[in-house]
Amino acid sequence: MPLPKSRKIAVLGYRSVGKSSLTIQFVEGQFVDSYDPTIENTFTTTMTVSGQEYNLQLVDTAGQDEYSIFPQSYTIDVDGYILIYSVTSFKSFEVIRVIHEKLLDMVGNVQVPITLVGNKKDLHMERMISIEDGRALADSWNAAFLESSAKENQVRPKVIIVSDFLLVLVFISF
Repeated sequence: MPLPKSRKIAVLGYRSVGKSSLTIQFVEGQFVDSYDPTIENTFTTTMTVSGQEYNLQLVDTAGQDEYSIFPQSYTIDVDGYILIYSVTSFKSFEVIRVIHEKLLDMVGNVQVPITLVGNKKDLHMERMISIEDGRALADSWNAAFLESSAKENQVRPKVIIVSDFLLVLVFISF
């Protein structure tokens, strides 16, 4: 078996959209119901894709807003990005656009591997952002898209290998 490859993926979004919940659900298989604002946590896990082992680092970032300065550390040695908004929050959907623009400005490349995730799809009565709006935004960025629910464990990993050097992790719905 070939030597393991390492990949680093940053998880970005507005506060309270479920970045930590999705990350913990993926890495540890459990839902954390309490809200404790994240400064920054890094989770590690290992996956095997097509016979190749990958050591993944998922950087669970602090919630961003439209006025936040985009930390340069979120672009150093990062192989891909998961941008998360809540389907129950117009504000988070607006802010994710700003985060995307700041990300592109910082990395200087419009071909950044991105997955856009609409989280909290289990909150049907509180939904404000349609799946069509989320998909249209992802399409405009040439990004992968899905909706998910960390609470209902409606996440599982799917891996997209963009090239031999790049691995992008995607959370997909059951």
